[in-house]
This record gives sequence, structure tokens and C-alpha cells, in this order.
Amino acid sequence: MTSPWPEMPLAKWQPTKDTFLLWTQVIGKIRLAREPLLNHWWNAPLYVTGRGLSTSLMPAGPGRGFSIDLDLLDHRLEVTTTTGPRAAMELEPMTVADFYARLAGLLDQLDLTTEIWPVPVELPDAIPFAEDTTHSDYDPETVTRFWHSLVEAQRVFATFRTGFVGKSSPVHLFWGALDLATTRFSGRTAPPHPGGAHNCGPHVMHEAYSHEVSSAGYWPGGAEEGIFYSYAYPEPAGYRTMPAGPAGARFDEELGEFVLPYAAVRTAVDPDAVLLDFLQKTYEAAAVAAGWDRAALERPRS
Repeated sequence: MTSPWPEMPLAKWQPTKDTFLLWTQVIGKIRLAREPLLNHWWNAPLYVTGRGLSTSLMPAGPGRGFSIDLDLLDHRLEVTTTTGPRAAMELEPMTVADFYARLAGLLDQLDLTTEIWPVPVELPDAIPFAEDTTHSDYDPETVTRFWHSLVEAQRVFATFRTGFVGKSSPVHLFWGALDLATTRFSGRTAPPHPGGAHNCGPHVMHEAYSHEVSSAGYWPGGAEEGIFYSYAYPEPAGYRTMPAGPAGARFDEELGEFVLPYAAVRTAVDPDAVLLDFLQKTYEAAAVAAGWDRAALERPRS
């Protein structure tokens, strides 16, 4: 690649993206089943690593833990235990049903059988994993490129986080929509979220949005090459008319979020500066409109 920000034309990798998203949902649901509930479902996401994505270490009973790691350079899935045994499979074109069965087989082999609710979330017309023979595309080169885009976004999001001393989330990948996100909290509680996500009960959104937030992320959908986004919950009066930062940034009425095309960042002379400007300005939109205690919550960014 000539730039660390790879081109990610959605039209070319949509079938692979749809399949890969569902694979990450299977893995994420295993983490969700294994981890105790942590505020705002922080026990559920995956994390960007030096070779791909990981659940991080999960409990498997006293004296034992394990992780599920996606190596998106060599295109392998590996289940590693703290006691030594491990098992792996190649990442290659296969149906979601086959992926689900093969991963379950690896877990059974390692005495890590894990029951999950085997239905995708946040997707209309969801097909249970075991029955999904529709999604089967996997283009290794494109998946590697997507991982590189996550690596770059992770780096800039991590820099953005340093300007806030209040409660904030890690930079983590939510497998419901395959978006990398980080969230800041004002410290105040929020009214119950109205919900509306496909196959997500009200309790899911109530836990996720129990407190007032400004959240930003990178989603590989929503535009020709995906978007960066930022939103506030609850949305304060005047929020939508606040400055959004760099050229190309705007408030999307349909999504209810500020958005910035990924391509606008990728093609910028200084991609980091453009993305940081968007993140900062849209956070300030929420903090100013909602009257956050900025003096107590912020510090100069590192």
C-alpha cells in the first residue's frame, strides 16, 4: 500500500464484509457468554491486535482461560488456552453455518463448549447461524485491508482519548455492526433509550445508554468507503446545528449522527489531523449543547 489508510470501496467487498461481520458475531457472542456483565456491555466487544482481532483473555473456570484470535495476515482463527492446548482453523470462503460448526468443534475439542444465542443481532431478516448458507464470501486481501483501516483508526482514536480524564470506554470493535468505537461520559444518568435495533431487546439499549454519552466510531458502511461517525445520547437541543469540523463532515438526518466519509480522511494531506478535528468538534458539539463540566473532564491532548 502507498498509504497507511487503504482504499475500502464498499461495493467491491460488501459480500465479504457481510460474511465477516457474521463470523465476528459468532465469536463475540462466545465472549458475551463467557464474561460477566460489564457496564455498557464492555464485556462483549473485540479488540484490534498486531495481527487482527481478538476476544482478549476470557475465563474458563478456576485455573484456566482462553482467547479466540483472528490472524488477518495469515488468515487463521486460533483458540489458545492458558494451560497449553490450542486449536486452529483456516479462514477461507465458507458459509456462516460451516464457520459456526467448525468453531464450535474447536471449542468442544478443548473442553470449552459454550452455549450462545445463535441468532445475529442488529440485522434485519437475521438468519440463525446454523442455518445460514447464504453468506460465504471471504476475500483475504480485502479483509487484511480492512484490518489495516482499523489499525489506523485505532491509533487516532487512542490519541483522541488522551484529552479526556472523565469516564471513557476503550477503543473496541462492536460486532453488531462491525464498528470500531470509543465513548465519553458526562457523569450524568440518561433517560431510558427507546431501543429499535433489530433482534435487541430493550434491556440491551438500556444498559448501553444508561448514562449520557458522546460516542464516536468508524463504520465500514454508510458511504462508498464507509464513514466516521459521532453522536450524543440523549441528543441535546441545538446539537445538530453545531460545527462538525473538516470539509465533508455534516449531520446526517437519517442516521441521526455527524458523519465524515472515510475517503475524506484517507485522501487528506494530513489524515490524522482531519479525523482528530472531526472527533474533537463533534465531541464539543455534545459537551457545549448539553452543558458538560468540561473544566473537570478535559485536559490537553497528548
